[in-house]
Amino acid sequence: MATITRNDLAAALRNRFGLTATDAYKMVDIVFEEISESLANGEDVKFSGFGTFKILTKSARIGRNPKTGVPAVISARRVAAFRPSTEFRKRVGNKD
Repeated sequence: MATITRNDLAAALRNRFGLTATDAYKMVDIVFEEISESLANGEDVKFSGFGTFKILTKSARIGRNPKTGVPAVISARRVAAFRPSTEFRKRVGNKD
């Protein structure tokens, strides 16, 4: 399994557009910052042909410690979720 890092994204920008390393890193940071801020403000982030990031609100519930089996309260929380677009799913080979 390959992991794409911030460095990999910056390197791709440098190679494709001839940017300096500093400018490439700034661009990567700006994109992630915009995504984070939009999600923190409750806005969905949609990338045409890729997918949508959104914040889901999960209610508090009772869970179990998998090691001991002891019940525990899992607090309410907000989580980021990604839903791939149909085009993206076709590209990666899912039949959904």
